[in-house]
Amino acid sequence: MTLSPDLVAWREDLLAPPGPLNGLARATQQRINRLIPEKVHAAITTAIEGMTRALLVGSDFATGSPLVGLTLDERRARAAKAIDGWKKAAAAEGGVTGLGGFLAAAADFPLLMSFKIKLLFEIAAIFGHDGTALPERLFILHVFELAFSDAEHRARVMDALDDWEAKAHPAHLDDFDWRAFQQQYRDHIDLAKLAQFLPIVGAPLGAIVNWRLVERLGHTAVMAYRMRAEQGAMPQAPT
Repeated sequence: MTLSPDLVAWREDLLAPPGPLNGLARATQQRINRLIPEKVHAAITTAIEGMTRALLVGSDFATGSPLVGLTLDERRARAAKAIDGWKKAAAAEGGVTGLGGFLAAAADFPLLMSFKIKLLFEIAAIFGHDGTALPERLFILHVFELAFSDAEHRARVMDALDDWEAKAHPAHLDDFDWRAFQQQYRDHIDLAKLAQFLPIVGAPLGAIVNWRLVERLGHTAVMAYRMRAEQGAMPQAPT
């Protein structure tokens, strides 16, 4: 099936090869990393690992029953409202923790990760999918990767997402590549997000960056579920 033009453009943008600025951005990220105490780096890693363990259990993140019988435009409108709510919550939380220095900023990570995952489960339900089902949890994990990975990894993720219903999926979440998941997210934390750990500038950056990261994830999720729907996976109303 031919995808809508904006979906085609979105895919092309995600899959475009990295440009020369990527190396400069990576060097800047490394310099900021060196300014951050090791205990903060350890807290970040622990937060990411804790989030993955929570996903293995997953019950806390299931939000609402799948919606059926809605048009795609109605689903998009509901998703936009959900994204706006989580952006505001993340911005408020990021501003508060940004005032508290290194340790408080480190505490922002598990909270923000929780917001992101809850948003993805909510969007899944909005688009008519049951987040308690293993294939849906795997899809959610891939959407997260799509938002926070390098170009090479995004290409592999997009290949996994294409024609999702027609493919076989792992029988257990343990079979998911958690190592790549953690490394990609850890290596691609936004530069401004890292700068949140720096004195003085942390509070305003915390609010702005949390808003932008949730916005990026929400947009990625909506586009991914739209792509899935246009590939023939839109749940139908019961008869």
